Amino acid sequence: MVLTAQELADLMPDATQLESNEPEMESSLHYAQLALLVTCLEWLWRDQGDFFIGANLTIYFSREQLKNRDYRGPDFFLVKNTEKHPRKSWVVWEEGGQYPDLIVELLSDSIARTDKNLKKELYQNRFRTPEYFWFSPENLQFEGFRLENRRYESIDANSDGLLWSDVLGLYLGIHDGKLRYFHETGELVLTPEEDAVRSQQQAKAAEARATRLAEQLRAMGIDPND
Repeated sequence: MVLTAQELADLMPDATQLESNEPEMESSLHYAQLALLVTCLEWLWRDQGDFFIGANLTIYFSREQLKNRDYRGPDFFLVKNTEKHPRKSWVVWEEGGQYPDLIVELLSDSIARTDKNLKKELYQNRFRTPEYFWFSPENLQFEGFRLENRRYESIDANSDGLLWSDVLGLYLGIHDGKLRYFHETGELVLTPEEDAVRSQQQAKAAEARATRLAEQLRAMGIDPND
C-alpha cells in the first residue's frame, strides 16, 4: 500500500514534544547573564509576536543527530519571523527548516574551546546562522562574527567598543561587567526595572519643572491656575 504524504506524516512521532537536553549552566554569573539577555530583548520587543528566544535550549537539527544523542544547544539564540510561543526545544524540521538567526555562547573555562571551535564550525557550516557572538561573564572576553561568503568574519567594534548586530538592529557591548544591548544611538537598552526607574525619574523631573514654572509665574504676579 502506498501512503500519501499526509498519512506518512500522521505516522511520524510529534517531534515538537522533544524535551531539551542541556546541562546546567556553569555558574550563577552565567545564569544572571542569560536572564539579562532574555529579559531585555523580551521587554524591548514586547509588542512583537514574530520571534522566539531560546535560553539554554536544545536545537534538534537532524534525526541522525537525535539517534546519536549528539545534542547541541546554544546558551542564547534568536529566531526571527516565527511564531512566539513556548517550546520544549527547537526542532528544525518541525519549524519549516528554520535555524537561529543569532547565537550567543557564554564562555567558561571548561567549554571555551568547544564554543570557539566545534560549535563555531557547526553554526557556520550547518546552521548558517548569520551572526555568532561569545562572551565570558568571568573575564569579559567578547567577540562577534558575521557570516560572509559562507564563512564567519569578525565584527569590528566601534569607538565605544560596541559590536553592531544586523539581526537585532542593535549593538552588543559590555556595561558594568555584563553583556548588554545598545540602541543605534549608543543608549543602553533597559531592563523592565531600569525602565520603571527612569520613568519615575522623568515624572519627578517634570513635576519639579512644573513647580518651578508655577513659582516663577507667582513671582510675576500671575496665578498659574488661571
